Amino acid sequence: MKKLFFLALATGLSVNCFSQFTISGTIKDSLSNPVPGATVRISETFKGIFSDNNGFYELKNLAEGDYKLEVSFVGYSTQTFVIKGLNKDVEVNFDLKNSSQNLDQVVVSATRVGENSPIAHTNISGKELEKNNLGQDIPFLLQNSVSMVSTSDAGAGVGYTGFRLRGSDATRINVTINGIPVNDAESQGVYWVNMPDLASSTENIQIQRGVGSSTNGAGAFGGSVNLQTTTLKEKAYSELSTSYGSFNTQKYTAKVGTGLINGHWAFDGRASYIKSDGYIDRATSDLKSYYFSGGYYGKKTAIKAIYFAGKEKTYQSWWGTPESRITGNKEDMEAHALNNGLDSSQTHNLLNAGRTYNYYEYENEIDNYAQDHFQLHFSHQFNAKFSANAALHYTYGRGYYEQFRQGDDFADYNLPDLVIGSDIITSTNLIRRRWLDNDFYGATYNLKYTSTKLAITLGGGNNVYEGGHFGELVWMEYANGSNIRDRYYDNTGEKKDFNSFLKADYLVGEKLTVFADMQVRRVEYSTKGIDNNQNVLAIDTTFIFFNPKGGLSYQLSDKVRTYASVSVGNHEPVRNDFIDNPANKQPKHEMMIDYELGVDVKLKKVLIQGNFYYMDYTNQLILTGELNDVGSSIRANVDKSYRAGFELNTSVLLSKRVSVNLNTTISQNKIADFTEVLYDYTNGYDVIENKYNNTDIAFSPNVISAASMVYNPLKSLSLMLQGKYVGEQFLDNTSNSKRQIDAYYTLDAGLSYTLFPKKLKEVSFSILANNILNNLYSSNGYTYSYIYGETITENFFYPQAGSNFLAGITVKF
Repeated sequence: MKKLFFLALATGLSVNCFSQFTISGTIKDSLSNPVPGATVRISETFKGIFSDNNGFYELKNLAEGDYKLEVSFVGYSTQTFVIKGLNKDVEVNFDLKNSSQNLDQVVVSATRVGENSPIAHTNISGKELEKNNLGQDIPFLLQNSVSMVSTSDAGAGVGYTGFRLRGSDATRINVTINGIPVNDAESQGVYWVNMPDLASSTENIQIQRGVGSSTNGAGAFGGSVNLQTTTLKEKAYSELSTSYGSFNTQKYTAKVGTGLINGHWAFDGRASYIKSDGYIDRATSDLKSYYFSGGYYGKKTAIKAIYFAGKEKTYQSWWGTPESRITGNKEDMEAHALNNGLDSSQTHNLLNAGRTYNYYEYENEIDNYAQDHFQLHFSHQFNAKFSANAALHYTYGRGYYEQFRQGDDFADYNLPDLVIGSDIITSTNLIRRRWLDNDFYGATYNLKYTSTKLAITLGGGNNVYEGGHFGELVWMEYANGSNIRDRYYDNTGEKKDFNSFLKADYLVGEKLTVFADMQVRRVEYSTKGIDNNQNVLAIDTTFIFFNPKGGLSYQLSDKVRTYASVSVGNHEPVRNDFIDNPANKQPKHEMMIDYELGVDVKLKKVLIQGNFYYMDYTNQLILTGELNDVGSSIRANVDKSYRAGFELNTSVLLSKRVSVNLNTTISQNKIADFTEVLYDYTNGYDVIENKYNNTDIAFSPNVISAASMVYNPLKSLSLMLQGKYVGEQFLDNTSNSKRQIDAYYTLDAGLSYTLFPKKLKEVSFSILANNILNNLYSSNGYTYSYIYGETITENFFYPQAGSNFLAGITVKF
């Protein structure tokens, strides 16, 4: 029996061996020059390879069957070739043709990394975004990306939203659109609410984790997000879409494109309107946006103008919900009302609102802001090896947020007390508006050289920000001699940001690629005038940063690649760090060395990507509980801290109809020595310092996981399940379990069905059910503590919506 078994096994193995075939060939351009580094993939699998220095590729160990090859390289049209019934070794050669879209790709090539780079990254296509684009902002469309945690102030993904990457907040994540920096120059945050429905005009996104490669704008400390807007569509198109969902969330979008006119001209446009009542009480959003582009595409030259703008009006929900309101503990709510000086109306709101509580009740407590972006891109392909891009940009932002203030002192507005007879009135109810009026403009450039072994990019930019900050009094119960729109503070900020970088990839032999990247960045920041606390501002500082990076990528086989990199990043303090810290305690810049080590395994039906990282910080800026002389929280530098973790991303094609994706990040995020500052008001005013060792960095969960499964029972029908798990997060840096956001898990389900009517391109229907298990969780928060006889801690959270849905229809013509 054993002999028969081994004979059968040997026969099976021999048959298997003899049934393995090879597809090979050469990839050349229109001038018959070899194209090294072209990607050759087998469609509907993860199996693929890069062409070598001579343009040669070879796909080995292929079983008998049908195969569809896809060959792509930046600057050329993607080509496909179908092989029916492979039963022998086959040679398939490709002659790639230049694509008009090549010149669009040049725009972002300088700030992105390639598939063979030693930088941990994820590429997301516009089609992937489109699947869930039913009104929620980009942070929610990206929430299942590796190491990402998203949040929404209004609780439903519309309005003020944001995300953290590897625990780093928005001020440490560089964002560019077509290579143009988007981070606010002073706060360094990104306000997606100012760019509503940008996803509908996004062609693709690359997310780099860690320092990443050199780019324009704010320094990347947690990662970078690079968006490219609508690229050239050679055929005319139009599209209408609308969606409706929970909390009266509505989205209306119209898109149109001319295609390529007379072989040279193309125009694209979009208009969108989004509104939502929000999950949190009164947290409404009213969002308008539009996008227009027009370009000339020559054989080697392209000029493209892009204009996109957004206007948002959102009711404020920034305050958060007290922990006592979340737990429903009446006694604790009453204590919170007493400790925070709430009046009877405010206390009634707190006691009766539920977890959707919103502190603000004034009917016009809104944020009202508009932002216009202008970009002009010039691209030129000198020859097969040289290309260049230059861009001019201008962003104009203006708006305010309005606040009702109860019982504010006249002195806070540089006004004298009001004397009426023998009575002295020192405070008043009032309505104020705090304005931003800013201009951001500059230029970026890149020159790129590519040969069979070497690719070099020289790039950089010079950007200037000029911003006005002022506050207006629009109503006062006791006017006290003031007039409507009198300014009670007025100051300006100016920031100049110059950078230049040189990147190179060099292929050593056939398998080893050496990566080098050097950037010099000079930042000048100044501000002057009177701030909202009536302090005189006189900041004038300059930083010069050198950010070197290097790495190796080694192709162990056609299935396995490993890589390693070391990168240095420097990051200047934000505006509030300068103006809130006293003159004798100005902040230092932050510095980080980022070590990355990874491996990619690509099998026919399985993709496994593993990445270890160690981010070693010096002088990281964190909140300590310390306040300045007017009560504002200030950040202080801590000497040493780090983030260390392992990221795993796995995709499996279980069949032609079923695919599964899982990503998990397990990390440790620590501060070596931390001093907490508390204020004791029991017998006056005493400062208490508590020293800690090896504490956790706030808002840095040790576990972040996401999983999804897509099932396509029919060509036109797609079913989806996706889940997200985020571990516990501390609200401050003391590792105190009484100051934390609990771990949470959400499960979403989606369905899409597409029809192909004769007179239309397609009609698709989509349904997205979020948080179908109705888990009640919070994704963000803050805390503060003080002593009055005993330590009193106030935790605030941003509750997210329970079960909710969005449904939409899209018609493409």
